[in-house]
Amino acid sequence: MSSNTVKAKQASEITLPPKDLGWGTVLHFLIAKFSRIDATIWRQRVADGKVHWFGGEVIDANTAFLPSRRVCYYREVAAEPVIPFAHQIIYQDEHIVVACKPHFLPVTPGGEFVNECLLERVKRDTGLQDVVAVHRLDKETAGLVLFSVNSQSRPLYYQLFADGKIRKSYQAVALLSEALQQLDLPQHWQVKNRLEKSTPAFLMQQVEGEVNAFSSLSLVEKGAELGLFELSPHTGKTHQLRLHMLSLGCPILFDKYYPQLLPKEPGQQLDFTQPLQLLARHLSFTDPATGLDHQFESSRQLQSWPVTTESKEN
Repeated sequence: MSSNTVKAKQASEITLPPKDLGWGTVLHFLIAKFSRIDATIWRQRVADGKVHWFGGEVIDANTAFLPSRRVCYYREVAAEPVIPFAHQIIYQDEHIVVACKPHFLPVTPGGEFVNECLLERVKRDTGLQDVVAVHRLDKETAGLVLFSVNSQSRPLYYQLFADGKIRKSYQAVALLSEALQQLDLPQHWQVKNRLEKSTPAFLMQQVEGEVNAFSSLSLVEKGAELGLFELSPHTGKTHQLRLHMLSLGCPILFDKYYPQLLPKEPGQQLDFTQPLQLLARHLSFTDPATGLDHQFESSRQLQSWPVTTESKEN
């Protein structure tokens, strides 16, 4: 990891609120909005010309707040982790790219990652700049991600997800409870509940109320203590599969969030030896732009599987 400041290659965007609540200038709004970033850092970014309107006009310390205008800025971190695992582009045409990401690599910039993400790798490999991820995977999860590379057809792919016409399936490895170890294979469950944000805000929790999360879970193979599961999310809530596996009493192996959030010290190096055992393995849909029936499958395998299995469905 480098000790030099790393600047994002691509600008982040934010739309100013529709009403000035006393900020007066764009600079004061940014300082208030991103309170975890020291105000001196924002002042230096503005002084260095690293903040501008969407049209390109540079914003200075005295630029007035203009309601609902789009502001661009460049994220910076003191050091950025390097993920030493390869990705694969498994399909490309004039509308989409399908890539398979490794564990630990985020799909898009966020947190301590500004350039080390699957999006930037896809841009580099294809030479294209108008690339947008149509959906997300947690950085801890490996597997298939669909990107749009054509702004004209892009809304069609967003609509596929909105209409639930994308079929996704995952594999997961989890410790089996004693009760599950005794069951014949295969075993199937449907989990339906309501998930909402918890504390801290990047965690989710099950709450009472109208169902907003639905998954089908199947135990398909067993080892001495571990089980291989096939998971199909019918909705797309954050951490849905991780929480639904937890509801079976089978948290996914090496999950650092559930059932207990494991603390990470500032500056702590990533532990690459225990990736979350969750893989987005299959992605299938009828292409709304070409009419083709796509069936994509990741060639990755979870490191904790295969093990010597007790039984398998004939």
